[in-house]
Amino acid sequence: MTKRMGALLLTLLLTVSMALTACSSKQEPKEALKTAAVNASKLTSYEMSSNFTINELSYKAADESQQDPTMSQFMSMLKDAQLNVTGVYQSEPMQTEMTVGIELKGDMGMTFNIPMVMTAEKLYVKVPSIPFFPIPETVVGKFLELDLKELAEQEGTEWNPDAMDAAKTQKLSNEVMDAVLSEYDQDKFFKNLDVKDAQLPEGLDAKQVVQFSVNNDNVKEAVTVLVTKALPKVLDIISKEEYRDMLQMSQADIDKAKEDLKITEADQAEMAKDLDQLKDTLTINQFHIDFALDKKDFPVYQKLVADLLIKQPDTKDEVKLAFTGSNTYTKINEKPAFKINIPTGEDVITMDEFEELMNASYGY
Repeated sequence: MTKRMGALLLTLLLTVSMALTACSSKQEPKEALKTAAVNASKLTSYEMSSNFTINELSYKAADESQQDPTMSQFMSMLKDAQLNVTGVYQSEPMQTEMTVGIELKGDMGMTFNIPMVMTAEKLYVKVPSIPFFPIPETVVGKFLELDLKELAEQEGTEWNPDAMDAAKTQKLSNEVMDAVLSEYDQDKFFKNLDVKDAQLPEGLDAKQVVQFSVNNDNVKEAVTVLVTKALPKVLDIISKEEYRDMLQMSQADIDKAKEDLKITEADQAEMAKDLDQLKDTLTINQFHIDFALDKKDFPVYQKLVADLLIKQPDTKDEVKLAFTGSNTYTKINEKPAFKINIPTGEDVITMDEFEELMNASYGY
């Protein structure tokens, strides 16, 4: 009896050990991203948070007398500008709600938030109070109802519910991502990061972080691979009837795009020459995308970091551009907790009513 219990305990320990090893093991970077792309199609609900920040944006003329003050002021206003999006999504029945926040800094700084709700056929946008843009008080705070089917008909296009099919959109995204990633050399463009060094959001539990990066040394190859190998494969995917219909693209348009991508040996030589000169125009101080996967290999976080210097070869003018962007996904496949919900009754205003009230406020 003791031997049997000992054998059973040993078997149990080995099983648990193997399970833990499987859960914590890391894949090769490219394979990890492909797995994450496939698992993304299994997302039936989640909460999300996105941010895009312009950290640096400036223009410097080589000849200071040619410096455009209007351009400098505009870029100064955009520096540190932020776009923030928080929301909740569920696939069945399709419902998404999000709040888009825009924040501008500088002398004309302003901040406003725009809540939205989307269903399979309708979009509701809460009318914000925007500085310097007079909107009647009777309209501010109401949800403008947009019938997506009616909008398509007004634009002379056929209503395409597939365009709102999140599952099909995700399937397309998976195929495109797989096609593009497979063309890039793993050793040159991908690497695994130590989770502790990846600067993930507080509380985010990640098993693996993969980084795709482009620098001054591999940018020529990155562009060449994109144009000559990746994009043709992407167009082949879009050519599939299910995606062609979803994107409302004709085969003729796709065929023309394919034809435009075909390049002769002379074209390749010319492109190589142009890319060799790219080092004189573009300096990549930093450009990388981090992908974080949780223990179930779901993609729970992405972060893009870019820091670029662009010089005009002829004028020697310089543009500095640095920005960061991130997406975080939590409460994956849990029961969604909607906060805004689908607007009804007096909270809703139609487009006709909105236009009528706007016209009345301007005395039309």
